[in-house]
Amino acid sequence: MQLPSTLLENAVAQFSKLPGIGKKTALRLVLHLLKQDVDEVQLFGETIAKMRRDSRFCQRCHNISDGDICAICANSARNQKVICVVENIRDVIAIESTQQFNGTYHVLGGIISPLDGIGPDQLSIESLVNRIEAESVEELVFALSPNIQGDTTIYYIQKKMAHLSCRVTTIARGIAFGGELEYADEMTLARSIANRLPVQQYVK
Repeated sequence: MQLPSTLLENAVAQFSKLPGIGKKTALRLVLHLLKQDVDEVQLFGETIAKMRRDSRFCQRCHNISDGDICAICANSARNQKVICVVENIRDVIAIESTQQFNGTYHVLGGIISPLDGIGPDQLSIESLVNRIEAESVEELVFALSPNIQGDTTIYYIQKKMAHLSCRVTTIARGIAFGGELEYADEMTLARSIANRLPVQQYVK
């Protein structure tokens, strides 16, 4: 794509690095910014930079946070004895949008996938087990994507917490096996959360 300005070309190149943004979409976004007031564009850039610079991860659940503890963990109205285990922050957002879960979360930061070079030590599994023990958690809800990697991760965590007396459930499989949790529609995901089942029915 031949552009008349190096500045424009550089901006398009940066936008096109974002997932799902091709050169044409990047150009459209950049041209839109060119129409805005300089102050608005500056605020846009500063907001993105501040988000990247100041965002933290909750010391308790590893969710995105403005401080040491995220808003969900700090909310006394939520059931602190129930933890929903998810792969990433996008899954927290997806489940929260259903308004069907009133517990807390634990973000693993991925799932066990040897083919991708991801092992248990690269995930926040140890801190999860320690948290279950320290906080006398009553129920652990697995909300991992329904595929082989997700089931392997569930099986591994179950083995690690075998000495703990904690009810273990998984979301009902209204979500097709092999599907991605974040792409499930809200109604399907809400029903899966509400109708969660004992995890032993799925992990042998």
